[in-house]
Amino acid sequence: MQESSIEKHRYFLKDSVRKTVDFSRTQQSLGVPPPPIEKPYSANAERIGLSLPDEFQRLPSVDLLFAIGNRQSRRQFIETPLTLDELSFLLWATQGIQQQLGAGHARRTVPSAGARHAFETYLCVLNVKGLDRGFYRYLPLEHQLLVEYRDEKAAQKIVWAAFGQNWMSSAATIFIWAAIPYRMEWRYGLAAHKVILLDAGHVCQNLYLACEVTNCGTCAVAAYDQELMDQLLKIDEKDEFVVYLAAVGKLK
Repeated sequence: MQESSIEKHRYFLKDSVRKTVDFSRTQQSLGVPPPPIEKPYSANAERIGLSLPDEFQRLPSVDLLFAIGNRQSRRQFIETPLTLDELSFLLWATQGIQQQLGAGHARRTVPSAGARHAFETYLCVLNVKGLDRGFYRYLPLEHQLLVEYRDEKAAQKIVWAAFGQNWMSSAATIFIWAAIPYRMEWRYGLAAHKVILLDAGHVCQNLYLACEVTNCGTCAVAAYDQELMDQLLKIDEKDEFVVYLAAVGKLK
C-alpha cells in the first residue's frame, strides 16, 4: 500500500474534518425535520413480542466487576438454545430505548454522538427457542422483532457472507448492525462518519457485558463480504449498509 493511501486512511481517524464543516448549513441547522428513530415497516409485517425490561429480573444477577473481568471473545458454543428472555435482554442492552425525546430523538442504553443512534439491529437467528431460523430486525420503539424472512439455510449463508468463518454457524444468533448514515449526517454533515463507528464500539461492548448475565459468549466480527452481507439483509448498500457483526451462543 502506498504511503499516500495510508495517510489518507489515517486522516479518517482524526477529527480534523470538523474544522471544515459549516455546521450552520447542516440539515438540522436548516430546520429539516430529523429522520425517524427506526426504519419504517409495513403495517402488515409479522412482529414478535419480546420480554419487557421489568421481566429481566428472571435472569441471574451478575456483579459488574465480574462481568468486566470475565469478558473475552469466544468462538466456541454449545447446542443449548438461547431463550427469548435472554435474547430480549441482549437486544435491550444494546439498543433499547430508555426515553423517547420527540419524533427523531431518544435516549438509549448506549451512548451516541448527539443521541443520533445511526444503527438498525438485524439478527440471523439459528438457535433461539420459539423462533424459526432466519433473519429478523429489532424494533426498539415497540421492543419487538420484525420478521424479515425465514430461511433454513441461514447458517450457511451467514458463513458465506463472513468469508467462510465456519465457527459462526454454531452460534445461537448473530447480531448484525447496519448504519443509516443520514441519521448522523443530519446533525454533523461530513463529521458524521467517524462517530458512527465509535458508536458501534459502544453497542458491541454492551453486548459483551450483557452476555455475561446470560451465560453466553460473543465475538465481534469486522471481516465480512460487504456486498453479500448487505444483500443477505436486503438493504440498499447506499443509504443503509452493514458495519459490524457479533455472534452469540451459549457456553458450557
